[in-house]
Amino acid sequence: MQFRHEWKHEINYGDQLALRARLGAVLEPDPHAQNGSYQIRSLYFDTPEDKALREKLEGVSRREKFRLRYYDRDPSRVLLEKKSKLGGLCAKEQTLLTPGEVRAILEGSLTPEMAARHPLLGELEYKTTTQRLEPKTIVDYARDPFVYGPGNVRVTLDYDLRAGLDPQDFLDPDCPTLPVFAGPVILEVKWDESLPDLVRDLCQLEGRRTSAFSKYAACRVYG
Repeated sequence: MQFRHEWKHEINYGDQLALRARLGAVLEPDPHAQNGSYQIRSLYFDTPEDKALREKLEGVSRREKFRLRYYDRDPSRVLLEKKSKLGGLCAKEQTLLTPGEVRAILEGSLTPEMAARHPLLGELEYKTTTQRLEPKTIVDYARDPFVYGPGNVRVTLDYDLRAGLDPQDFLDPDCPTLPVFAGPVILEVKWDESLPDLVRDLCQLEGRRTSAFSKYAACRVYG
């Protein structure tokens, strides 16, 4: 598991427009983005005591969270991901799930035999049993992604944050969701060893500071 550096900044709509033009003129668009953006849907897991949420709000340095994710309203390709944080560093592990595995996870019927296919499935099954991890909240948003080869840099602008209240609606792209009214635009910058000065300069915004904003925590406003 490789840890990468990560910045997050809460910005406004005017910042977003300026950055979109500035980044688009210098950096490459993510090849997976159609017309410069894509939609993301995630389903986050937590314990009945909201361990992941509490650790985020309390600023625990070392923490993790599990989620299911698919892109551009296409639930035929669902990923299981584990996001790990260590101070200002982050790492992500993932595996593509079969439809049967997705159904088992949503129904709480993932067995050790099914989970043996991949270590990440095994870890989720173990923590579902020992920590009572369960599907908690659907998180929807749009993303404008940019990449820069030196430093393996990825810059994203995330916006139009919405929450789904019923985890069982995860596979329905048209399920009801609610806007997170206080949700700002989120600028994220990730890189390996060092951040090139070019990208640092492009992302500079006067008066903006690094933020600990969490889309999952923001969407939990509805429960």
